[in-house]
Amino acid sequence: MSVDLIGFLGVVLVAYLVPGPDFLVVVRSAVEHPARGRAAALGAQAGLCVHMIAAAVGLSVIATRSPAVYDTVKLLGAAYLVYLGVRAVRAARRAARERAAGALPQPPQQGTQFDGGGARWRSGFAQGFFTNVLNPKAALFFLSILPQFVDGDGSMPRQIFLLGALDVLIGIVYWFALVAVAARLRVLLAHPKIRHRWELTTGWLFIAIGIGVATVA
Repeated sequence: MSVDLIGFLGVVLVAYLVPGPDFLVVVRSAVEHPARGRAAALGAQAGLCVHMIAAAVGLSVIATRSPAVYDTVKLLGAAYLVYLGVRAVRAARRAARERAAGALPQPPQQGTQFDGGGARWRSGFAQGFFTNVLNPKAALFFLSILPQFVDGDGSMPRQIFLLGALDVLIGIVYWFALVAVAARLRVLLAHPKIRHRWELTTGWLFIAIGIGVATVA
């Protein structure tokens, strides 16, 4: 079996470097707390595993050849991104009203409730997972791009599993490095006005991406 690893690694690295919904989810989560960012990263890669398994067993073929199935997944993913965006915008506006009333809570500090929250970890993981698993482009990657780098004389499912696992591992390393960088923004975002602009900007980005996903053919 001969697999074009060099070509595959190049495509994977480019795919990760191009910002998308996963990027925004992981960065936002990391800014709130590094542990939440890592949870979102692991959730995104767990969603990627779902696409990998589906491609290996042939489910992605059924989904992508059925316009109804593809459109349903696309619209669900778009709706979820819009939901995340609306929630972020509403939170920013609520914080602005509280600040105007002199009741804005203090920004989180290291060692506070953000450190030990199992619920917060699960929330970050769920956001990363659903953002990825509801992204039909991830399924198309495994179905149309990944097979170009496998040996046609070998076992297709086995090679997809191997390359997919490599993709997931590369992603974990990349996301964790990104979390370490993004987490440094917490100090800057301790200022309420900057935090407000950050929440509004990323919220509207989520909404714009969601609308874009829903409207692109």
